Order: sequence, then structure tokens, then C-alpha cells
Amino acid sequence: MQIPELTEKTRALVVSYITIRRAIGVCGFLLPIFLGLGGLLIGVPIQDNMSSYYHSPLRDLFVGTMCSIGIFLLCYRGHDWVESWTANAGCVAALSVALCPLDAGSDPLVQKSIVGYAHTLAGGLFFLTLAFYSLFHFPRYNASYSDGEPHTWERNFIYRTSGLVILFSLLGMGVYLFLLPTLWKQWLNLWNFLFWMEWIAVWSFASAWLTKGRVIFAELVVDLLAVQRESIVTKFKELHDKHH
Repeated sequence: MQIPELTEKTRALVVSYITIRRAIGVCGFLLPIFLGLGGLLIGVPIQDNMSSYYHSPLRDLFVGTMCSIGIFLLCYRGHDWVESWTANAGCVAALSVALCPLDAGSDPLVQKSIVGYAHTLAGGLFFLTLAFYSLFHFPRYNASYSDGEPHTWERNFIYRTSGLVILFSLLGMGVYLFLLPTLWKQWLNLWNFLFWMEWIAVWSFASAWLTKGRVIFAELVVDLLAVQRESIVTKFKELHDKHH
């Protein structure tokens, strides 16, 4: 990424913010891969949900990654107090998910300990916080502040799509946990429903942060979307001109 002519102090701050965004995105992108595929490679079957990996040989990886995301969010400061407090809430939620384990082999809604219930609440808050970033903070400041980012429409499309996917994933998990009869839940457990819903949600938030961090492959996606959009707009103009 090219940073415009700035003072050395401002340039260092910009680089720091970009680095934090990339770090959060990379952690989110790699976590499901290391837990799911990495676990299979060492003989750990796919778990009912990501939190269940706390009770597996991959516990340190799960806890370390969630703690890293929490610390990065703590270091991240937004453009106003609302964004800063959103990051703080995400930090507390991520650390709580890491340090307050779900009870082994349990339904997230039926825990044996206060710590287990704290984990369930923290997990919901964590995803809601990241959905709020994708739906509100990133699009708002992408449109309001000029920081050298091209293709604003495409970036906002990625941010908002990411946020909506997170919310729909949460809705799916909520329906599973609160509304489905036991027989249906048992059938979905055979396919590790919660794990895959969490994977989708985590990758969705990772895509938003990687786009905000202007990682190379995210920039390629943005450019491709821009080319496709420009092509569609051009075709519509040609059709309009043809009929008028």
C-alpha cells in the first residue's frame, strides 16, 4: 500500500493501524483452518464447535489466537469513542472466550458452571461486535475519511456483506440452539453444524479486516469487483443510449 506524504509520526501511526487490522484478519482467517484441518492431521476429529477445541490437544492454539485477537482489539483505536468502546467490548469478549472455557461435551445453553455460561455470552458478544464493525464502523469511515483507499463502493459492499453473513450465521446458530427440537439438533450435530456456522462467521469478519488492512489478495478481490461493476454500468449505459 502507498501512504501519501505525511509526517513521520503520522506515517508510523497509519502503518500501525494497518498492521493491527491485518493481524486481526489473519488470526481470524487461520484459526478455523488450524483447528479443523490441522486437528484432523493430528487425529483430532471435527468438534461440535470451535470452543470445544479447548478440551483437545489444540487448546493452546485456540486460547492463544483468541487472546491475540483480544489484545489487537485493545490496541486498536477508532475515529471516535463509539468505535473505541466497540473495540474494547470486542477485546473483553475475545479474552473471555479464551479464558472462560465451555464445559466439556456440553450444549452451549446448558452449562454446569458460571464460567461456561460466561463463555456462551462472550461468544455472542464477540460476533456481534465484529458484525457492528463490518456494518457500521468500516463503511462509515470509509466514506467519511480520505486515506488513499480506491473503490469505496466495492469496499463497502465487502464490509456490509461480511456483517450480514455474520448476523445470518448467528441467526442460524440461534435457531439451532433455541428453537429446534432435540431430534433435529442431534441430526445436525452429526454434521458439526455449529462448527461450520462459526467457521463462516469467523471468515466473514476476517475478510472485512483483511480488506480494511489492504492485504494483497483482498485488494485483488476489490479490483475484480470494481472491474465487474464498471462493466455492468457500461452495458446499462449502452442499452439506455440505444433505446433513447
